[in-house]
Amino acid sequence: MSQPPALSDDEIERYARHIVLPEIGGPGQQKLKGARVLVVGAGGLGAPVLLYLAAAGIGTLGIVDDDTVSLSNLQRQVIHAGDDVGTAKADSAANAIGRINPHVKVVSHTLRLTADNAADLLADYDIAVDGSDNFATRYALADACALAKVTLVTGAVGRFDGSVTVLKPFETGPDGRPNPSYRDLFPEPPPDGLVPSCAEAGIVGALVGVIGTLQAMEVIKLITGAGEPLVGRLLLYDGLGARFDVVRYKSATP
Repeated sequence: MSQPPALSDDEIERYARHIVLPEIGGPGQQKLKGARVLVVGAGGLGAPVLLYLAAAGIGTLGIVDDDTVSLSNLQRQVIHAGDDVGTAKADSAANAIGRINPHVKVVSHTLRLTADNAADLLADYDIAVDGSDNFATRYALADACALAKVTLVTGAVGRFDGSVTVLKPFETGPDGRPNPSYRDLFPEPPPDGLVPSCAEAGIVGALVGVIGTLQAMEVIKLITGAGEPLVGRLLLYDGLGARFDVVRYKSATP
């Protein structure tokens, strides 16, 4: 087993507030530095995920996005700025990460994740985060992560509500049963046109900040071993009611 990467004096000062936490400490920060995380989508959810994981000191961040920054994105996609309009989102996000933390290596994948390329994209990463905005990408990523045994932190948002869960279907839970998969939670994608896009239905910008930050928190917990990740639990957030709920769900496989 390879040794975790050492922290420089600059990194020790930069991550001091992590290092004094007993649940993370120096060893946990070294794990963060050695981690490789793939973030699919550099939009509403991906923006806070990337910002907070970069600030936390994740060693390598991969970004998958085939879109370009538009003016209407700036209401919620806080990793981009006005000068980035027309720029590839993956490149714009990479530039922002470079300004936040020069110790993070960024790999930009300026393409759309599909069932055909998902396995190749996941090959170099330990954890994936779903910040995508379409069902085809969500199912392709979840299926590929299950096959590749890559932990997936997935989130979704509506107009004023959102959800987060962690998927590790390649492992068993305390009861000896396989952990649930994405398809245990959502067996099939809804018919085309049934769920309106955010362009059609609207969305509060701060909402994606709440859900994306929760996704980043789950990634940090998974890497450092702190706390209990949301495996087999779906966290639900109601923004209008200012209410969080957690629902347990199980694998359909006995």
